[in-house]
Amino acid sequence: MQILLIFMNKKKMNPIPESELILNPDGSIYHLNIRPDMIADTIITVGDPERVSEVSKYFDSIECKVAKREFVTHTGYLNNKRLSVLSTGIGTDNIDIVLNELDACANIDFKTRMPNPVPKSLKIIRVGTSGSLQNHIALDDIIVSSHGIGLDNLANFYLLENDIEETFIIEKFKKEVLSSPFTSSPYIAKASKTLLNTIGKDYKQGITLTCPGFYGPQGRKLRLTPRFQQLNSNATKFKFEQHQITNFEMETAGIYAMGELLGHECLSVSVIMAHRIQNTFSKTPAQSIQKMIEEILEKVSTL
Repeated sequence: MQILLIFMNKKKMNPIPESELILNPDGSIYHLNIRPDMIADTIITVGDPERVSEVSKYFDSIECKVAKREFVTHTGYLNNKRLSVLSTGIGTDNIDIVLNELDACANIDFKTRMPNPVPKSLKIIRVGTSGSLQNHIALDDIIVSSHGIGLDNLANFYLLENDIEETFIIEKFKKEVLSSPFTSSPYIAKASKTLLNTIGKDYKQGITLTCPGFYGPQGRKLRLTPRFQQLNSNATKFKFEQHQITNFEMETAGIYAMGELLGHECLSVSVIMAHRIQNTFSKTPAQSIQKMIEEILEKVSTL
């Protein structure tokens, strides 16, 4: 009976149209410019395209390098483990592109335009920078995101479901942090438990607030006054049981939401560059980023 149902489901499926799965003339996926054979099952993402080589320089060998727009991909080996490092650019709009196209490479046959019968789960580890919202999270500290709360709306275009704990967290967040009428509907998603308990076990953990911009959305004031001036102080005070909001950045919630929806294991690791309570910035940003890269590569290569 089960075999019959699988056969019937396959029979009903149609190839994904050219307008939805867009391929380049060389058979690579539209934005990332990579083919399925060019990507490893374990992927490190960075925002800055120039940071890709700062990761891949530690590889024992590199089998391919691909670049298109802000998306740069290097795939190679470290300690006999095949790894890819990929730049996403900034923001969850790019995360929507990157996660969907990585998943397509892993789980769609580009020749038939049909999903593979058995989906593959990728391990995706974001290595980035962030700003602290807590006094105990110091400049140059490494923080791992247990959850991401998104103020950017990406996940609201998909059918993301929350468990009971996530539902309580996001409802409390709406009530206590977004004290004035807000322009988006925040969402929440969580890290992979496996990656959190392996790569993340030696670091401080907390909820990361993902914003759709660097200045006003994160409460920065240059010549424009942010509309939601209490956002930072409200986020700093927020607590739910053992959870608190520890940092700001621009990709984590999108990665976690898309990863959860597509069945991939995701983890976001950040080094603190700015302290938003103390109004300070790292004196050694390059060294701190390099230290984080070295530590995470050592952990990832043994997964």
